[in-house]
Amino acid sequence: QLPEGRRATLASALELEGTVLREGRLTQFVANNLERRIRLSGAPRGEPPAAAATGGGGSIPAIDPGALQDVVALAGQVAAQVDELLRNVHCGLQALTALSVGCIQTYRDGVESLGEAADLSIRAMYALVARCEELDRAMQPVPALAKRIRDMKGTLERLEGLCK
Repeated sequence: QLPEGRRATLASALELEGTVLREGRLTQFVANNLERRIRLSGAPRGEPPAAAATGGGGSIPAIDPGALQDVVALAGQVAAQVDELLRNVHCGLQALTALSVGCIQTYRDGVESLGEAADLSIRAMYALVARCEELDRAMQPVPALAKRIRDMKGTLERLEGLCK
């Protein structure tokens, strides 16, 4: 990652030599007079740049047919390797997609199960509260009954005390 100042200097230098296009983090550069620059780069070391640029001194040298066949063969190998790579990527993406779908379904099932369990727990809690209220109402006479029993016990103790 270049510092901001260095990046600006580099971009300014490129703008002098061609067109610079920026799209987000992507920077594209197209050189001015690209064809002339290609010819200059292929010129023999001893030939002056002006002669190479104008094409003076001869035409483009003949291409070696063996080298061309080698390039074609290598291009075929690269294409086959790219096809194999794309197949592998496709298979990998399918496996990841299947795994993602499985995880999403498991999550969905867990959420549904949790919702049902929470609903059942809430219903059970309300039922328990209702039963406790019923029990509380049924136990209302118990304190009065306990008082009566204490009174009867006290009366029995007094009677027993008189009988002795």
